[in-house]
Amino acid sequence: MGKRIGITETILRDAHQSLIATRMRTEVMLPIIEKLDDIGYHSLEAWGGATFDSCIRFLNEDPWDRLRKIKDKAKKTPLQMLLRGQNLLGYRHYADDVVEYFVQKAIANGMDIIRIFDALNDPRNIETAIKACIKEGGHAQAAICYTTSPFHSLEQFAKDAKILEDMGAHSICIKDMAGLLKPFDAYNLVKAIKETVKIPVQLHTHYTSGVASMTYIKAIEAGVDVVDTAISPMALGTSQPPTEPLVASLEGTEYDTGLDLVKLSEIAEYFTPFREKWIKEGLLDTKMLGVDANALIYQVPGGMLSNLVSQLKQANALDKYEEVLKEVPRVREDFGFPPLVTPSSQIVGTQAVFNVLTGERYKMVPKESKGIVKGEYGRTPAAISAELTKKILGDEEPITCRPADLIEPELHTIREKITEYIQQDEDVLTYALLPQVAEKFFKARKEGTLNAPAAPVVEAKAAPAEKAAAEGDDEELVAVLSAAVAATEGGAPSDYRITGFRQVSPWVLYERLNR
Repeated sequence: MGKRIGITETILRDAHQSLIATRMRTEVMLPIIEKLDDIGYHSLEAWGGATFDSCIRFLNEDPWDRLRKIKDKAKKTPLQMLLRGQNLLGYRHYADDVVEYFVQKAIANGMDIIRIFDALNDPRNIETAIKACIKEGGHAQAAICYTTSPFHSLEQFAKDAKILEDMGAHSICIKDMAGLLKPFDAYNLVKAIKETVKIPVQLHTHYTSGVASMTYIKAIEAGVDVVDTAISPMALGTSQPPTEPLVASLEGTEYDTGLDLVKLSEIAEYFTPFREKWIKEGLLDTKMLGVDANALIYQVPGGMLSNLVSQLKQANALDKYEEVLKEVPRVREDFGFPPLVTPSSQIVGTQAVFNVLTGERYKMVPKESKGIVKGEYGRTPAAISAELTKKILGDEEPITCRPADLIEPELHTIREKITEYIQQDEDVLTYALLPQVAEKFFKARKEGTLNAPAAPVVEAKAAPAEKAAAEGDDEELVAVLSAAVAATEGGAPSDYRITGFRQVSPWVLYERLNR
């Protein structure tokens, strides 16, 4: 008997997050849930990531209601979500009481597996969420963000995995958000981690660079337990490798998934018309389905490259593109080799542009860059030099403790602010994560206007981040900045690509960030 490989299907979360900016509506999902539930997947990734924000910001939907409705139809297959550690599903670190309550409510509403990661791979930033998940009876999957640098090595990743196992994680996920993990590297990485920990190992990647399916085969040979795929109409490009070809490739081997290709074809048949509809509407750009080899050449997510181009166009400095590309790894090294995932990709990319356009490195330093150096986001993988720390912070002392240790409990204060709007316990959490957007949503719900048509995509394109900057909408701007350059998952132009971030010059960002 061989080892049956588990498949996590991403169609309900990451696939549409990566390809159509997280715009799949709950009404599209519900008719196919029971068939998805009958496939025999290891899990259905159905929540978390950018779905929470997108639901209330763009779709006039309650994300908690979506979770309950999906769980009501998925009786057999565990539901899975992505959580940004102490950042939860928002854009800053939250107090421990908010993190604990969020995890409690996520599991109470139907979540089974919570994949928890931190952009800097700082385990201190995910420990509270892991403990809360265990306490509530959920499966705590701790993720390691994969990247390459002189600091990162098989030994380092294995060491990180062991720390997470010791924290109580039930499984480990290798999170390759930019599609950088090549096949033979995957084999060695999985081997190293499997030899270090005794818990299951799962691999998540994107097809951005074109190697993902080959990477999965080698990871499976090395002993990986579960891999993430997307049903074929919403696979490839910045999404995951397609489910059906992998299932077919493993069929009859010692790694047979046990999944039925005929049943999978029925799932694909359901989503194919939606795919065509989204292409026709312009929501799904077919360019997103191609291969971007630059991700491998520059070790930079594809979406980050395209956004650098747009920033330089706005500054009338496209001739500086190659210079900026060379500056990105230098900034990344200066900042302690952070994985290029939201928000570190945005921070590194924007700082590289400033360094090149001003003609002097770190002459202009956005507060986000300062935050990385100061330790507001956590501990960087490698130490930041004392010289750069002094240059950017001056006489300010870096933060050496866990950043959340400096945040007072928040739940009580938040609850008091929205007493008039509360219709369910979860509303407190929605407001905690996205105060301004949540308040607009609550008002519309109270007035009975939530079912009004959401703003069409063409209108969203006309609302760039300059508008948020001009109106002083910090939350909107932070959301755009945090997600736009790197695409939370997989180097796509991101969940906020259609809010117009690509039209924003670094000078606008600099002025706003330092206001």
